[in-house]
Amino acid sequence: MIHLLRLLIIVIIIYAFYKILRYLFDPKRKLDEAYEKEQYYFYDDIKNVRKNFFITYKGALFEGEKYLGTTDQAFEVVSIFVWTKDSSKLQGFTKGDFRFLQNEIKMNYPSAKINWKSPIEQLMKDE
Repeated sequence: MIHLLRLLIIVIIIYAFYKILRYLFDPKRKLDEAYEKEQYYFYDDIKNVRKNFFITYKGALFEGEKYLGTTDQAFEVVSIFVWTKDSSKLQGFTKGDFRFLQNEIKMNYPSAKINWKSPIEQLMKDE
């Protein structure tokens, strides 16, 4: 009986340790934390084209939708649409900020054409 109780306690401790580690390394939690602290964070499942990516930067949260297509060599993400749900968070953003975000996206998707949705689209027209 005592051995069973010890085994149960050990299993509970291992399970709690596992849950704590999963919480600490959860990318969604890191995204939320970076958003609150107005820091940069890129959250994406590169292997899953159907899942949108999220970027938090300077207090704004951006979402990107990926579209698969063909290049000369293979099937790759060829088009990305990026927008923010709260355009009031864009106050103070410059073209340089959006160029930075484009470069970060291009690091993961070099063949993709990045399209911004309104109101960012108007600012980036001449790019």
